[in-house]
Amino acid sequence: MIRISIIILLIACNSVIYCQEKKFNGLDMSMGQLSRLSDAETRSISPENFTGEKGRGGMADPVTDKNLPNRANSADAARDLGKGWKVNPFVVIQPGSTFVLAEINGSGAIQHIWMTPTGNYNLSILRFYWDDEKEPSVEVPVGAFFGTGWNQYAHLNSLAMTVNPGSAFNSYWKMPFRKKCKITMENKDLTQMRLYYQVDYTLTNVPADEAYFHAQYRRSKPNITSLHTILDGVKGMGHYVGTYMGVGVNNNGWWGEGEIKFFLDGDKDYATIVGTGTEDYFCGSYNFENKKTKQYEEFSTAYAGLHQVIRPDGVYNSQQRFGMYRWHIMDPVRFKSDLKVTIQDLGWKSGRRYLPQNSDIITVAYWYQAEPHNKFPKLPEPEILEVN
Repeated sequence: MIRISIIILLIACNSVIYCQEKKFNGLDMSMGQLSRLSDAETRSISPENFTGEKGRGGMADPVTDKNLPNRANSADAARDLGKGWKVNPFVVIQPGSTFVLAEINGSGAIQHIWMTPTGNYNLSILRFYWDDEKEPSVEVPVGAFFGTGWNQYAHLNSLAMTVNPGSAFNSYWKMPFRKKCKITMENKDLTQMRLYYQVDYTLTNVPADEAYFHAQYRRSKPNITSLHTILDGVKGMGHYVGTYMGVGVNNNGWWGEGEIKFFLDGDKDYATIVGTGTEDYFCGSYNFENKKTKQYEEFSTAYAGLHQVIRPDGVYNSQQRFGMYRWHIMDPVRFKSDLKVTIQDLGWKSGRRYLPQNSDIITVAYWYQAEPHNKFPKLPEPEILEVN
């Protein structure tokens, strides 16, 4: 009997190992998986290889392609070297136009995106479409998507996103797709923008339990209700994985007493998850203040940070503004049918009483869910998107 039990146990263990082996397909490249072989194929799209096809990169010709739009933008610089020598490393997106950064057919996942947009980050709109959907699953101004909602550079160093000198935006969010992926950039500005970019992805089978990546932008300018909605109208099954928030303060004193609330699966008046304060949710404490210097202290960690503090200069930069992020990588907020996320806009006033504020608040919500998703609210007009 003991021998039979041992045999059954060994068979069960081998079955588990076999299932784990079969499930691995190159999508998960955590440190623990880096040594494992996979049939997945690595590809990359950039202005030097718009399609990402194998053996088709760096083929722009500085002579024959010189007068074609976005085919040989550095033809003059490469004139002495010729084909294969950095002939088209960037694209130019004209005012009012939308450029297709990437269009991928098949199944796989985006694993990394790098770009260096120029111009007004708030008027350049990044959109992602998965499979055959007509409405985007990601619709966010490029600056806010990468934690730079105030159109000013601030170093951000985390697992999911990095912003590096001088304007290098990087995303490491895994973004699976089963039939197709399409990424576009719309230039809503009055001037053209120059964009260097690279989309690194893998072509492989996508397991049935892989959800689709989503990101949504919202702005309260100003917040007239002292309650900012980060996300609402989400229907379906998924998990919430991150928040970027920019706060422009319109009053003196500490501004971050507001509580974040996650309304899950039918919650109405009272949420299931309620935080204890803004700085607490973003994994800080006590006003983000360095007690020795009596100043806000920026920090940027793997999962959370106050990476941007814009201090008034006494002349034209008169407003105090903050940028912060919180990634739920180790603690995703899971929902089965619906999700709503809000944050209160509270400070302090006399008598140790809370002050309902009217701050300028920018947020981006990041989450995964099964498709289809509900249509997003209409993106604000450029006058609201622009930071001034």
